[in-house]
Amino acid sequence: MIYLIFSILSSTAIFILFKLLNIYKINTLQAIVVNYFVAATVGFLSYDNIINFEVIYNSKWFVGAVILGCLFIAIFNVMAITAQKNGISIASVASKMSVIIPIIFGIYIYNEKAGFLKIAGILVALIAVYLASIKTKENQPLTKSILLPTILFFGSGIIETSLKFIESNYVESNGIPIFSATIFACAAAVGFAILILKFSTKAIMPDFKSIPAGIVLGIVNYYSIYFLLKALQYNGSESSTIFTLNNVSIVMLSSVLGFVIFKERLSLKNITGIILAVLSIILVTSA
Repeated sequence: MIYLIFSILSSTAIFILFKLLNIYKINTLQAIVVNYFVAATVGFLSYDNIINFEVIYNSKWFVGAVILGCLFIAIFNVMAITAQKNGISIASVASKMSVIIPIIFGIYIYNEKAGFLKIAGILVALIAVYLASIKTKENQPLTKSILLPTILFFGSGIIETSLKFIESNYVESNGIPIFSATIFACAAAVGFAILILKFSTKAIMPDFKSIPAGIVLGIVNYYSIYFLLKALQYNGSESSTIFTLNNVSIVMLSSVLGFVIFKERLSLKNITGIILAVLSIILVTSA
């Protein structure tokens, strides 16, 4: 449970850091690329054994890590575009409701329990995420542009599902740091290539403020994945329960901190969503 708590806290911190990037006018893309380099470095330094890149390359999980690295930065960009074109609320709902994909995967592939309370808790969680994410002035109809939210929904779900599948079948108990680091290193390589292209075409200019911001973001980002994978590895825990508790708690905590720290308004729907999120956690953990 302690790993799950740390995963929730670190993942929520990412949203706060992104909010601060916007407030202080720091280039988000450049901070993200620095973040991936830092996250990869933290992962490699956290590995207990001697790092052998040939062994990493020949690992059963290597191809999966490369694909996940590409997905990480691709889906983040889709999230940014969705937020710009469709509104923040739709981007948030599309990404957080994707929790249903790894939950269904865990129930049907790993034969995890699917009793009445768990199913009820999952349904309540989806409603809670939707209500907690809606922002009064940004609420737009999903039909305005269904393509980007759909890609974001399935992309986020595929990432979480793939993390669980690869971790369960190919990653050793002490291999999480090197596995996570490899994912971030692949994302960093893709991001660096994108930056070089944008710099060469003068689409953007270097923003040196993004370096310290990216360092902080990278450390937090690494541990958000590390703690989630450790929580999934815990004996007796079911991925459907872990993903539900993790995603709903992040939405709930982010909404509260947004109100307290950044004075973001909470509508009646937002408050109802937070209350339902608490209820869903009770239902899922009682199953």
